[in-house]
Amino acid sequence: MTKFQSLVQLIHSMTIAEKKAFRIKSLRKKSAPDYMVLYNIIEQGPDQAPSELKAAFLNERPSVTFETTVKYLLEILLDTMLELRKEQDSFFSLFNKILKAKILFEKSLYDECFELLHYVILQAEKYENYYAMLLAGRLEIEYQMALNFPNLSEKELLKKQFNITESLKYLRKVNEQSSLYEILKHRVVYKGYARSQKQKNELNDLVFSELSIVASFAPENFEISKLHQLFQSNYLISVGDYKSALRSYYELNNLFEANKHLWNAPPVYYLLTVEGVLESLRSIHNYEGMVYFIDQLKKLSTQSVDFRTNLTCIIYLYELFPLIDHGNFSAAALLMDNYNEKLYEKLFSLSRARQAELCLYTSLIHFGNSSYQKAHKFLSQIIIRGKTYYYLPLYRTIRLVNLMILYQLGDFDLIRYEIRSIKRDLSVTEKGYKIERFLLRFLLKKLPAVKSRRQELWEKVHKEFDDIQHDVFEQQVLRIFDFTAWVESLIKQVPLSEVLHNRIEIIHENQARQ
Repeated sequence: MTKFQSLVQLIHSMTIAEKKAFRIKSLRKKSAPDYMVLYNIIEQGPDQAPSELKAAFLNERPSVTFETTVKYLLEILLDTMLELRKEQDSFFSLFNKILKAKILFEKSLYDECFELLHYVILQAEKYENYYAMLLAGRLEIEYQMALNFPNLSEKELLKKQFNITESLKYLRKVNEQSSLYEILKHRVVYKGYARSQKQKNELNDLVFSELSIVASFAPENFEISKLHQLFQSNYLISVGDYKSALRSYYELNNLFEANKHLWNAPPVYYLLTVEGVLESLRSIHNYEGMVYFIDQLKKLSTQSVDFRTNLTCIIYLYELFPLIDHGNFSAAALLMDNYNEKLYEKLFSLSRARQAELCLYTSLIHFGNSSYQKAHKFLSQIIIRGKTYYYLPLYRTIRLVNLMILYQLGDFDLIRYEIRSIKRDLSVTEKGYKIERFLLRFLLKKLPAVKSRRQELWEKVHKEFDDIQHDVFEQQVLRIFDFTAWVESLIKQVPLSEVLHNRIEIIHENQARQ
């Protein structure tokens, strides 16, 4: 990705608050600077290619060096975003104060420097930011030594050194525990959930190591406790102990609730954690467990308009997923209507990723209710703007759903065109998923009219689906939408809602036996 493409993506991902802060800063100029002209062109042309945006800018400012303007605008935007973060996030704020302390020392304002560093150390301890505590503590000692330790006894020096050593110990423990959690997640991604006692035993090395780290540290430490609950819940899910995993998630939420002083304003990291919990619960079809965490999100309050819109979108999606997964598209349509004013009317204030996700599932609601024209119209909002959504991993899934819609509409000419385009993209990037390759073959042919021929086709397809559904990599696509269910509904000529409902019932029966 070129620097200009990065700039375009950054501008289109900016929040309302960030755009407002940037414009206020730029209004101080007497005349519109070059970078502001470029910003306006990019912001007002969301569907234009980077080459078209560049041509439009050079047409207005032919004598200006384009690359220099791009670099300068990128720096100003990042500075603006950083200024906002310093007001909202203790992490940004503390490191900003450390930089100010360095300037104060350079200007021989020693008392002010040490006072600021002392404040940072106290705040870092309060917010358990041991990175800032370590950096501020080390600077404090270095500056004291440069001044020949004025009014600092050996006992006080030893205490400061001890605090730095403790910070290092904590960071080492966090790094060790994070590493174990990352290895666990990597094994789940590449090997899937444990399906035998032997596969469970293979995870024991991680479990014992993780427990030894937790046992050696104070239980009241937030970061260690958070990582412990994340590790435990993900491990329990991977071995099929869903009830214990849910209890671990409850404890994780209680941990956050008991440490609200560590939350940011708005609570971005808490939202990310709960969203991760909800995603995990959906992946194991524990829809009852999702209700509690959705209710926790509904209790959040914030002054940030962007955060509130994103929060509303997440709540809506996780209320929607159980309905879609069960094939209850009529109830999903009613839920969609309830969110029209507070979410759909604010669609384009969401991030690009959220816009794409919301449009995809809205299209699936219409698709499940056989409103194929509505489904196509809604998804077209993303397809038409493909250039600005292309980088999203979800975009390929959106194109597959679009093919499904075209198939139901009987537009086989457009299907062939789209399939050629998708195949070109896959040849450039990677092989693609098995389900993608299957659909690209399947959609080029019309279904047999004779029932016996369709039965023969299903027996052949069913064997391929069995392989796809047991492939851990394919689950990454099927979790978004079960394309195999749609193919089954086509071949057997039964409603998609019925196929989805029956599949969920089988999953719940299997879980009950375990």
